[in-house]
Amino acid sequence: MKNLIMLITTLGLFAQNNGVEMADALRSNGKIYVVVACIVIILVGLLIYLFSMDKRLKMLEKKSDPKN
Repeated sequence: MKNLIMLITTLGLFAQNNGVEMADALRSNGKIYVVVACIVIILVGLLIYLFSMDKRLKMLEKKSDPKN
């Protein structure tokens, strides 16, 4: 049991020494801006889709409302 606790403790210490090599390489090549631009485009597309879907649902709710 004692060995297991020591193993878990040392695994946490090894994890702290690792840097983010992929991000550093992308940043040094200037490609990080391409990654950020792709993420922004995807998020904007999702937001536009969600707002248009909400608009359509509101229109359908108004049509199906029996009070109108």
